[in-house]
Amino acid sequence: MKYVVTKEAKLLEYLLEVNKELSNKKIKTLLKYSSILVNGKCTTKYDYPLKEKDIITFGEEKAKRAETKLNIIFEDNDIIVVNKPYGLLTISTEKEKEKTLYKEVSDYIKLSNKKGTIFIVHRLDKDTSGVVLFAKSERVKLLYQDDWNELVKKREYVAVVEGSLEKKEGRIESYLTENAANMVYKTNSRDGKLAITNYKVIRENLKYSLVSIDLETGRKNQIRVHMSDLGHPIVGDRKYGGQISPIKRLCLHANCLELINPITKKLDKYSAPTPENLKWLLK
Repeated sequence: MKYVVTKEAKLLEYLLEVNKELSNKKIKTLLKYSSILVNGKCTTKYDYPLKEKDIITFGEEKAKRAETKLNIIFEDNDIIVVNKPYGLLTISTEKEKEKTLYKEVSDYIKLSNKKGTIFIVHRLDKDTSGVVLFAKSERVKLLYQDDWNELVKKREYVAVVEGSLEKKEGRIESYLTENAANMVYKTNSRDGKLAITNYKVIRENLKYSLVSIDLETGRKNQIRVHMSDLGHPIVGDRKYGGQISPIKRLCLHANCLELINPITKKLDKYSAPTPENLKWLLK
């Protein structure tokens, strides 16, 4: 798209006037991703003062980036943090190669840099939604992964579990291992790895409890196993004894990741709000 300005005006107001298909939100999104150019130069200001005969154009590749279906929490030259939807693999498996979060993030990066690459730093289960961090180089990936347990200061989840918990706050500590059928279960210290989960009930009704969960360790299926062992499996977790979810998803969401940035040495916090359908179950 290209427009030759016919009168003095502010950028947002002018675009809304000359193109009825553009919404206020759409224009601000395009501005956020530097997709609008005035006289060949990017601007991010919605109130940019236009003069007669100025030329407004749209950067096609950047406009595509602005329209991505990715829910981007944060992005800089080193990392990209996204809010993963439930039902999407983080990385490929033997059965599924294409429909992954990795592929979506990679495609997004390549829109602005065809040689751009991304690297897995950590992952979430297919049916868990929430915060996932990717690195844009192998060097940065290794900086995070090599000291991951030291860098991470907080891993917080929210879950909707079945029933009302007798203890509204507690700590679950056990040793976990995995069998050939990929089921994780409690075992003794000799055969398993220590897993520690802290939980606190936020809200409850007659059927469900919304629980805040803070992990001290990051074992596979840790939260799912611990809540099941407590007698309150996560809603929708058929693998570990839960009933069918009325909202057709596993009701587990990674809503906060706090960690030391290995490059800046500062504490970074990335958050993804609790999905509305999880909160709906507690109404």
